[in-house]
Amino acid sequence: MTAEKGKDFCIECRKETEYMLQKRKVRKKTWNKEYFFDVTIAVCTECAKEIGIAGLLDKNVQEMDEQYRAIEGIVTVQDIEKLMKVYKIDKVSLSLVLGFSGITIPRYLKNQIPSKEHSDIMKAVLTSPTYMKEQLIENREKLTQATYQKTMAASDRMEHLLSLSEKMLGVISYVLEKRKEVTPLMLQKLLYFIQGIHSSLYGRPIFREDCRAWIHGPVYPEVYDLFKDFKYNPIDDSYFALLGGSTDKLTKAEKKTINLVINTFGVYDGKVLETITHHETPWQDARKGYEDSIPSSELLPKEEIMEYYTTVNHKYKINTEEGLKNYVHDMLYKADGQYTKL
Repeated sequence: MTAEKGKDFCIECRKETEYMLQKRKVRKKTWNKEYFFDVTIAVCTECAKEIGIAGLLDKNVQEMDEQYRAIEGIVTVQDIEKLMKVYKIDKVSLSLVLGFSGITIPRYLKNQIPSKEHSDIMKAVLTSPTYMKEQLIENREKLTQATYQKTMAASDRMEHLLSLSEKMLGVISYVLEKRKEVTPLMLQKLLYFIQGIHSSLYGRPIFREDCRAWIHGPVYPEVYDLFKDFKYNPIDDSYFALLGGSTDKLTKAEKKTINLVINTFGVYDGKVLETITHHETPWQDARKGYEDSIPSSELLPKEEIMEYYTTVNHKYKINTEEGLKNYVHDMLYKADGQYTKL
């Protein structure tokens, strides 16, 4: 029920009249404690009396529930669903992991309000994968081996995720939001291009993480550890369910850079992007002395990446999509001459 006005029968006017939705503060007493809630009411536009309309009582219950949870710091149903999604666990197993009875989480998902003690446990797990792992180990005998292993693996990923900087998390979230079907290989190369192009245009990197020169091009090891289980498959962005609003940490300039990269480099798959990086100076310099099949993890200094793309910018004007497309075309032609201009 979202309309701000409508028509319904007014008892005072004894006829159907128009009404307007307004907010009214109500007082409720729960567990010997008094609360004031803002609830929605319908007011007749002719007599200014409150009238009852279908669905409004349910809306009031929902409003008071949400406000009560906010006042007392109680987790929401959405928080619990987020827990299940992030940790790859069903509602009964989640109950057991947290030391509750098997029917507890199912009840909470049906809008039963959790106790403060239970809520605090769930909030702790929401913010600390390490605490979730402790709970898993403590209650391991209550779970199937498959559930234990799957949830422990998800906890490990969340630990990696939360170790990344806010800016790196924001960039990854934005890339996955704007460009579907992103593989780990593709993501690594897009992060490298984003870092290089932004630093050349604005004189500073977006994120603090260091890049390494691996056999298959520039790699951010922390990000690799997070997504390695996806191998050559697209990344499931459910691991970012805990990061609601993380893209808000990005500035307009940073989002502009990411869009430039997605709209140019992002139209190619990971192997093509790898080919480009293999023909760029930073990766080549870091790999000097290594044969093609020999692994390496040499640092790709942020300064060298910035310097390289600053030179590229002078030639191609990479603050525009056209300039970047020309650069990509020339690099691919340099690689083997088989690619045509976009």
